[in-house]
Amino acid sequence: MIQGCTSSAGKSYLTAALCRALMNAGVRVVPFKAQNMSNNAGVTPDGLEMGRAQLVQARAARVTPDVRMNPVLLKPEADTRSQVVLLGRVDREITELPWRERKAHLWPHVQASLHSLLAEYDVVVIEGAGSPAEVNLRGSDIVNMRVALEAQAGVLLAADIDRGGAFAHLLGTWHCLEPQERARLRGFVLNRFRGDASLLAPAPAWLEAQTGVPTVGVVPLLDVPLPEEDGVGPGTHSRAAQQGGGFVAIARLPRVSNLDEFAPLGDLARWVTSPSELAGARAVVLPGSKSTAADLNWLRATGLAGAVTRLANAGVPVLGVCGGLQMLGMAIRDPHGVESGGDVAGLGLLDLHTELAPDKTTVQTTFTDPESGFTLTGYEIHHGQTRAGPGARTLVPGLLWQQGNVRGTYLHGLLEHPAYLERFLTWAGLPAPPGLDSLDARLDAIAAQVRANLDWPVIEAML
Repeated sequence: MIQGCTSSAGKSYLTAALCRALMNAGVRVVPFKAQNMSNNAGVTPDGLEMGRAQLVQARAARVTPDVRMNPVLLKPEADTRSQVVLLGRVDREITELPWRERKAHLWPHVQASLHSLLAEYDVVVIEGAGSPAEVNLRGSDIVNMRVALEAQAGVLLAADIDRGGAFAHLLGTWHCLEPQERARLRGFVLNRFRGDASLLAPAPAWLEAQTGVPTVGVVPLLDVPLPEEDGVGPGTHSRAAQQGGGFVAIARLPRVSNLDEFAPLGDLARWVTSPSELAGARAVVLPGSKSTAADLNWLRATGLAGAVTRLANAGVPVLGVCGGLQMLGMAIRDPHGVESGGDVAGLGLLDLHTELAPDKTTVQTTFTDPESGFTLTGYEIHHGQTRAGPGARTLVPGLLWQQGNVRGTYLHGLLEHPAYLERFLTWAGLPAPPGLDSLDARLDAIAAQVRANLDWPVIEAML
């Protein structure tokens, strides 16, 4: 099991690397994360939702994605509310329960999923969430040390040394654990290190003297991107934008979802929160949202709605994906209270009308783009049912519409197709970014680095 001292310590990255390294060694391996909190979700081949990180880890292990790998997915809808997706489907009853009352309903499903995977595979590489040091959450834990104890798993505890304070994080986390939890620890991992590793001494030996736990790996900061699990942080700007070059502006919505699909834009992407940040934008993207009406109101409150409309009217290409598509339309109706945001007028850039339906569409989709002839594959996750008026051209029924320089789609992953990405950037008058290696090549690269920088006999002893 990989746990972390903090969120964003690199747990998902290390788990994917270990899955690929073990698979390359001939081990039948599968990933597992009991509970994920993320709006970056994907769809399994059988039309069920699970966390994007576990989909990538399944790819690393070369196994078919299965919701048992991520039995509980929490999708934040507001600061104090999250939707519960249980074994791939929304569970409205558990969603309505207070946080601390959910454990009794969720833990049996976590147990069943974990033990069924343990029975079917040689190794289960388990990922924790946040930090096991959050003692206020120990009573409701279904993802960290409770899972380690249930599986009798050896635990590697990772710290992001690039952000500073790694040895304090490791020692402090160890102090917060109960004796039986400390007994599961097999080693500390210093993740995202850059510099001369010899300068770390004598800190690892000092830490082992304090805890009895060795440092078993110093993993370098790797410039090998994987799809992100968590949201984009404030103030994320591309180097192209900082240097005055053209860029693609992506609205950093408060409840943005599936943002990982824009990673192929690389340094051409700039996440924006105010109209002034749009200066120099060659294209605009409105991404998906977990609370479309609320995020559309935020666009108006910040002035971005008017700024995006002015750019669209000036001929700048605009792309809306899922919730962003709905925002570009004429109106969004919510007669069933799906989002509890009521009806809201759209930006009016696409002659589309959307009604939110109680049942969610979750499906993998392939179609041929009539504009380019490209075969495009991705996935849909949406409550909206959208119909077009006479002003919008339907490119693919139910999936893709166009009105002048404005396009909208329900297909997540559109810009992950290199040929379509290049076409989109051509519309914007921007050069295509340096090509990313395939996901499989990137997984092989990080697996090789992680294996080379971990004490592999310690890993073998844990199996």
